[in-house]
Amino acid sequence: MSVLAGLRRATMADVTDVTDLQHAAYAGNRAILGVEPLPLIADYAEIIARDEVWLLEGEGLEGVLVLTPRADDLLIWSVATAPGRRGGGVGNRLLAAAEARAAELSLGSLRLFTGEKLTANIAWYERHGFVRERIECRPDRRLVHMVKHLARSRG
Repeated sequence: MSVLAGLRRATMADVTDVTDLQHAAYAGNRAILGVEPLPLIADYAEIIARDEVWLLEGEGLEGVLVLTPRADDLLIWSVATAPGRRGGGVGNRLLAAAEARAAELSLGSLRLFTGEKLTANIAWYERHGFVRERIECRPDRRLVHMVKHLARSRG
């Protein structure tokens, strides 16, 4: 059974719930970054229409995974866990789902970016096999781009 089997794709009916969870999940990063986190300024109706948004539900919405399939990789735009579910494996499950989705799409790499000051996030991704690829300097922040190369099955 696919890891994605426990998740469902978001629809426009989910915009408010997705927006609320993203804001709850990322609001604490504002103080660390010193700027508004990108997920707090995003338009989730546009994201749901354009990208793959996967929802992990249990006792309410527990996690949101935003993926952007590209020609050579799968971009993980967001891994968001409801604050009350942190430390319960939701993030691990969402990352595993991203890897499963990349395999379904026959993509050999996962990529993501996070704020350079979010050292706990960077360390968490490193524990999951991601490596730092480059630093992107923006006028208001520095982003660490990370990659995980996946083993492709030979069929």
